[in-house]
This record gives sequence, structure tokens and C-alpha cells, in this order.
Amino acid sequence: MITNPQSGTNVHEIAEGIYRINTPVSLPDGPTFSFNQYLLVDDQPLLFHTGPRRMFPLVREAVAAIMPVERLRHVGLSHFEADECGSLNEWLAVAPAAAPLCSQIAAMVSVGDIADRAPRALGDGEQIVLGRHTLQWFDTPHVPHGWDCGLLMDTTTGTFFCGDLFTQPGHGEQALTEADILGPSEAFRQPMDYYAHTPQTLAILARLAEQKPRTLACMHGSAWRGDGGALLRHLAEAVGASG
Repeated sequence: MITNPQSGTNVHEIAEGIYRINTPVSLPDGPTFSFNQYLLVDDQPLLFHTGPRRMFPLVREAVAAIMPVERLRHVGLSHFEADECGSLNEWLAVAPAAAPLCSQIAAMVSVGDIADRAPRALGDGEQIVLGRHTLQWFDTPHVPHGWDCGLLMDTTTGTFFCGDLFTQPGHGEQALTEADILGPSEAFRQPMDYYAHTPQTLAILARLAEQKPRTLACMHGSAWRGDGGALLRHLAEAVGASG
């Protein structure tokens, strides 16, 4: 479903009750890119990533095509960055019952000060029940980047909200794919490596692989369906080889 013909913003359901909101963009030096947000519709709806502040009208329009925006209860972010939470306060303004959802480190160093409403800070391994869906938070400091970084797994559908992992170039025209995303994402990463190569990086990726996700909800490019544990292990091998 295209929700804005001018921008090309579109919405597709990638797992039960989970919708990818995708906006294609052209970068200043020519290449194409995309920004994705994920809306989980449940008793306590959650939006993971807000998109940049200037993209707020497009994302709001897309959310409104699925549910009333004022129903939103959680606005999640992996780490403090414009495409993760640039329009956080705009969402808090239109959704009176919503609160930021982030790591304890993010709440301490950024979100607790910047956000207009106090965040719900999740500890490593903590679960949150939205209704039919149960989410689990994983602290992933510096993976791929940011001391405050963490990621969410929907244990109900096996959907892993993997943030900047597996970032792919292009417009992400295919909402959900089973094709190779590791090759394109590694080709995109290596020239301007945005991963933090710490002693814990490979162990964190291995821990995420143990969760055996079935769908990877990537923030840039297509979402992916398949053996997510195996793909995360292959990512660890690629990162280890380039580190």
C-alpha cells in the first residue's frame, strides 16, 4: 500500500501484526537509499524507529493508514541517532499515552533529557508484553555502533528488529525477501565501515544468532525471511574477517 505517491512512502505487513513503513530517498551524491520504521499493532502498539524529524509527516500518514496514531504506546529506538528518533517528540505530542522505549544507557545519556516524556528504560534480557506479542530487549553496546545500542526481538513471531545490521543500499522496493542481503549489506558497509570493532562484537552477534529469528526487520532496505541465526553467524564471520 502506497500512502504518499509523491514520496513513495509505502506500508507492507512482514509478519503477523508487524508493518514495515518504507520511504525511498535519493542521497546528495546520487545513490539511492531507504528509511524503514516498523509498526507493531497490538493492545499496546509500538513504533520502532521514528525516522528523521523532517520525515515525520510521511511516517505519521503511514501509521494513520493502519491505526489511529493516538493509540501508540511505545516509541522504540536502538540508539540515539536522527533516523532512529529524530521525530521522537513529535510522536509524543500526537500520542498522549506513548513513551520512549530504549536501553538504560540511552535513557541516562540522551533520551531522559531530550524527550518530552520520561522513557521506559529496558535492561538486558527484559521482556515487555504488548498483548499478543512479547518483546525481549538485548543490550548490544557498539553493535553495530553506539554505546547505548540495543535491539528488540518479538519472541511471538520470531521477528528481530535489527536496526542498522544488514543495511542495504537502494530503495528497498521488495518489502520482504528471501534473497541474499548479506552480500549487498557488506558491500555497502566496507567502504565506510560504520561498525565498532570491539572485543565483544562477535560474541554479541553470536548471542543474537542463538535467538534463531525467522524475520529480520532491517532499518534500511528489505526485510528478510529465513534462517536468521545462520545469517547472523555469517555476518559475524564477515565482520571478523574485516576487523
